[in-house]
Amino acid sequence: MKRFWKEASREPQDDGHVILLDGRKVMTPAKRELVVPTGTLADAIVEEWQSAGEKVDPAAMPMTGLANAAIDRVMPDRQAFAAGLSRFAESEMCCYRADQPDALVERQAASWDRLIDWAQARYDIHFTVTSGVMHVAQPETTLDRLASAVGSEDAFHLAGLSPLVTAGQSLLVALAVRHGELSPEEGWKASQIEEDWQIEHWGEDEEARKASEARRRDFLNGARFLSLL
Repeated sequence: MKRFWKEASREPQDDGHVILLDGRKVMTPAKRELVVPTGTLADAIVEEWQSAGEKVDPAAMPMTGLANAAIDRVMPDRQAFAAGLSRFAESEMCCYRADQPDALVERQAASWDRLIDWAQARYDIHFTVTSGVMHVAQPETTLDRLASAVGSEDAFHLAGLSPLVTAGQSLLVALAVRHGELSPEEGWKASQIEEDWQIEHWGEDEEARKASEARRRDFLNGARFLSLL
């Protein structure tokens, strides 16, 4: 899409803040009005549109993209979307530990034990932690309470949580960033302990590096989106 507008702006209305291009309402890909719940998020989206070049690059407009996702993908069936995210608790990354070498075991414990302790205290739940990759079932109460916590989020918070969960492959890391227990950078680092260990000892090829950078960008964009709500 080529740029066709001169000025991007936002305007408050009863259900939030609508994004305008030369005074005309912006529509999502599904032809719904692009209305967001806070002025801070609206301002960030306005800045993306105002800063766009002559040829619009959607990858350079992540706040717009996540707002579109909230409206077009999450709102039509919020509970189903939430259920998809909460299922990550069934194979929560922080519960699967290396059994060797000792340095990796200690690195995982130093980061992930804190997250498990935080989640257990916040949600009154318990996790089963194991060594290796063989699946272990988590208590039903744990899964139910985490599903309830995720299900209570509105569409915009779910849209922001989604890239944290999928890029980081951990529901606990995502929730910890969401609630301020971890900074976004701390959350990303916690989600990459094993990958970073492998890179330190075996190196990294260019394709893997680019994939990791893309996941990190998605993770941090999700965290920024949440901070603007």
